[in-house]
Amino acid sequence: MRITAIKAWQVDLPLVEGRYSWSNGNFVEVFDSTIVAVETDAGITGHAECCPLGSAYLPSYAAGVRAGLAEIAPKLIGRDPTDLNGLNRAMDAALRGHPYVKAPVDIACWDILGKLTGLPLHTLLGGAAQERITLYRAISQQSPEAMAAKIAGYRAEGYTRFQLKVGGNAEEDIARIRAARDILAPSDVLVADANTGWTRAEAARVVAAVADLDVYIEQPCPSYAECLSIRRRTALPFVLDEVVDDAAMLVRGLADDAMDVINLKISKVGGLTKARLMRDLCVAAGIPMTIEDTWGGDIATAAIAHLARSTPAEFCFTATDFNSYVTRPLAEGAPRRRDGFMTTSEAPGLGIAPLVEGFGAPALEIA
Repeated sequence: MRITAIKAWQVDLPLVEGRYSWSNGNFVEVFDSTIVAVETDAGITGHAECCPLGSAYLPSYAAGVRAGLAEIAPKLIGRDPTDLNGLNRAMDAALRGHPYVKAPVDIACWDILGKLTGLPLHTLLGGAAQERITLYRAISQQSPEAMAAKIAGYRAEGYTRFQLKVGGNAEEDIARIRAARDILAPSDVLVADANTGWTRAEAARVVAAVADLDVYIEQPCPSYAECLSIRRRTALPFVLDEVVDDAAMLVRGLADDAMDVINLKISKVGGLTKARLMRDLCVAAGIPMTIEDTWGGDIATAAIAHLARSTPAEFCFTATDFNSYVTRPLAEGAPRRRDGFMTTSEAPGLGIAPLVEGFGAPALEIA
């Protein structure tokens, strides 16, 4: 089997809530997502999605996905899409860095492999280690009262895990965390996610002020060194996200005892091949994971669900149903939330059928 063409479409994903806000005043109202198709001479086509969270979150941006694909796609024509390790080496040789650009090609080739073998991706990624995947809900940054009210509403929908977007003014963030924890049951999980938004001084102040609460602290500062400093000042459970961007960084974090949980975003690390490696390292080391991506719709949610379902429940801290945050459907057969959980289908590959006819003309077509 050989790759004969790679296509990409740009699609807008408006938000159900109208706006998503996180640290230091950043926000998005309409996500810019890229849908990728990898076509083969066997008549099998794989699909994937890559949707960066704006351009001020990670070193990635929406137009960069398509620009990077234009750079690497010509070098992938004629390659075997089922040779996933070889494909990743070829992409790394063609373009240094930019893992998010390579992620949708890798995921689409996993989709091809699943369709070729007749197996769902969770089987190929290690087997169905759990039947239902526990979801969290991200709470966009607003006033403490508004955020607490949103938590109450989503809790009524079945969510029991919440990621509170902090990383703003330290005093306001302390109030946000306390207001959120006050309305939750003891069994509910609260994560205060600063998304790199605090200085070391601000982070030190916040963790000291909420030391009496049951709350996880996620990615307080921009750098690994700053986060490690805060980790050593608090007994609260600690999550690292943005700075854990490859297997080498994960190994370093494990050696330094830098975290209790990691946030494993599939496109941040380059796709399912590299995410699976990091997932397996975490399981071997006893580190739970939030399994998700930077953003997306139905197709990204399907990839998340398959990786999460093939992860033992005790190491799958939580996951995300991104397609419930946006108003636009992208595929039939995608996972749907039920009472705070989701699962995958047993259909081959990602188990989805993209609504390609609604995407318009491709933004990129390499053959």
